[in-house]
Amino acid sequence: MSEKREPFTRRQYLRGASATAAAGLLAGCTDSGDSNGDGNGGNGTTANTGTTNPTTTDSSLTASLAPVGDVTFDGPPESAFVLFPQYADMAVALGHGDAVNSIYVPEMSGTTMNHYYERLDGVSFDWEGLPDPFGNGIQEEQLYNLDSDVHFLDPAYLVTQDNWSVGDAEDIAESVGPWFGNFYSGTHDQPPEQYRDDYEYYTLWELFGRVADVFGERERFEALREIHDDLVATIEADLPPAEERPTAVRVTYSQGTFYTYHLNKPGYWLADTRPLGAHDAFADQDWSSLWGSVGYETMLDADPDVVLHLWGATPNYDMASVREQLRNSDAGGTLSAVENDRVYASGMRYQGPLMNLFQLEMTAKQLYPDVFGEWPDYQDGDHYPEIPADEQLFDRERVASIVTDGA
Repeated sequence: MSEKREPFTRRQYLRGASATAAAGLLAGCTDSGDSNGDGNGGNGTTANTGTTNPTTTDSSLTASLAPVGDVTFDGPPESAFVLFPQYADMAVALGHGDAVNSIYVPEMSGTTMNHYYERLDGVSFDWEGLPDPFGNGIQEEQLYNLDSDVHFLDPAYLVTQDNWSVGDAEDIAESVGPWFGNFYSGTHDQPPEQYRDDYEYYTLWELFGRVADVFGERERFEALREIHDDLVATIEADLPPAEERPTAVRVTYSQGTFYTYHLNKPGYWLADTRPLGAHDAFADQDWSSLWGSVGYETMLDADPDVVLHLWGATPNYDMASVREQLRNSDAGGTLSAVENDRVYASGMRYQGPLMNLFQLEMTAKQLYPDVFGEWPDYQDGDHYPEIPADEQLFDRERVASIVTDGA
């Protein structure tokens, strides 16, 4: 790491009590399923409230998030470092998408976001030219060069990366801009040991509310949360009885291996499947990592009614090829989901609030077409399909108006 720089003086930053450091690994890579992850765990406390009201003194804004505590800004951030795209989606939703100055695999993340935004008049994300912080590993020099007002990344996750220490993370926070992120709420996995006493787990929408405090966009957040709550209430009210719900799996398929994920466990990575209440065909599997991997034999034993292919709606996967490989396999061709054309392109786990609205609607139609309307034919590279107005599960015009014009 480069030597410590003198702090900049143009930002005010007040750190709350935060802990110090150790291990953890990235979960949810998208490259042909070649991923790794750390063990499941449950330590840490659960957040009791969705958000905190921002404290405003003159034009300053204060927001709170575990494990960083309270952070104070002298105004809404004009530049925001983003690694995982849920934070970019939050920034767009709050009317501050132009503040984002980096993102994980820009072409994949940005293209996928814009496929959803195509159905929101006036909403888009300009991702071209943004650097990928993971391109060469997260580099201290890049963070100084970007000179961001805020870093939407969990420092507890950062210090699990090569060549990063707690001291390095603190140098960036003091000299450039604060960290503001919570990674381990995605799965309710354990954060590094030294962070556990101060860690809290948030839902996706609780986390979104705290990011809204960073930008001073409480009204936009509340308006969007109302739409989300109405959507979930609509889904839950119309779900069939438990005994009539399908069995399903969430997988990523690559070269004869199914990388498997749960549907109904805690964590915001499952914010688009858990509310749907389908029967997880692998619910009893306790993988040693955040996901498992199985072959055709295990998949045939489970024989789910529905296969939700994670990342299938992104440019990283060719779903036509995936379906063809399954059909042409002696074993795969006998899977019920393959025989009944119920292998669906699913979205991203790194979903922010706008993506979550679409992915909830998508998954509802894929799992329960008789209740919520058929999922339209989706071809690789298409935008989110146009849904007839009487079959839409949330109001696109209202969402677009909140994003573009405020609440």
